[in-house]
Amino acid sequence: MDLPKRKPNRLQYYDYSTPGAYFITICTSNRKCFLWDTVGASIARPQTPQLSDWGVIVDQAIRDIPEFYPAIAIDHYVVMPNHIHLLLRIQTDGDGRPMVAPTISRVVQQLKGIVTKQIGVSIWQKLFHDHVIRGEQDYLKIWEYIDSNPARWKDDCFYQEELP
Repeated sequence: MDLPKRKPNRLQYYDYSTPGAYFITICTSNRKCFLWDTVGASIARPQTPQLSDWGVIVDQAIRDIPEFYPAIAIDHYVVMPNHIHLLLRIQTDGDGRPMVAPTISRVVQQLKGIVTKQIGVSIWQKLFHDHVIRGEQDYLKIWEYIDSNPARWKDDCFYQEELP
């Protein structure tokens, strides 16, 4: 039986350990909303999202990336209910030479693995989305997208209403 061919999700022939900026989106399995708890709901006051216990683990794992990979900087990120957005930068040394860096896939694999080990079960979708940043305007647009994403959650393409 002929199965449909999956579209490649990485740029062909691109070295994902090259210094530069990368926008990464990682979704939870079946887009389940594991990462936020909603608290403080009332008629007079809208719900205020806060990280769930698992969301706190994900947040800390993101913050720890530069400890494991000094060549990787976390420029900006947000933990959403069922996905995370990361703006990662592979850095050069003071002379402009590339530092020894893992690939972006390796960083994501390690992040998922650390979170899975701490939680005790995998919460992640198999793949992830990446975008190689192409200039300052692209970088600023993605920074703004990450900043405004929590306020636009109900309009987000990953939005999923949780059933009680």
